[in-house]
Amino acid sequence: MAWFSLILAGLLEAFGVAMINQLQVSRNWQTVVLLISGFGSSLLFLGYALRFLPMGTAYAFWTGIGVVGGTVIGMVHYGEAKDGKRIAFMALILGAVIGLKLIT
Repeated sequence: MAWFSLILAGLLEAFGVAMINQLQVSRNWQTVVLLISGFGSSLLFLGYALRFLPMGTAYAFWTGIGVVGGTVIGMVHYGEAKDGKRIAFMALILGAVIGLKLIT
């Protein structure tokens, strides 16, 4: 359950980052509420996961999912570059995150 919570926390962090970008596009109260909800929920789930997982592993996993998720959202929804080098480096991040899970 802790790993599921950690994955959800990482996805919510990526959502929060997307809402920061959306706030630059349209400044309204709904976006602010979604931004705060995304990051707040992310920290709540991260806090739960930290009860059961080592802090270094959990933080690296959470950050890695957030980075890759934010990059994918940027590429899909905001027209950011989709070149092979970006995708290769995202694969390296995911590989490192999966490696941390395997040794924990």
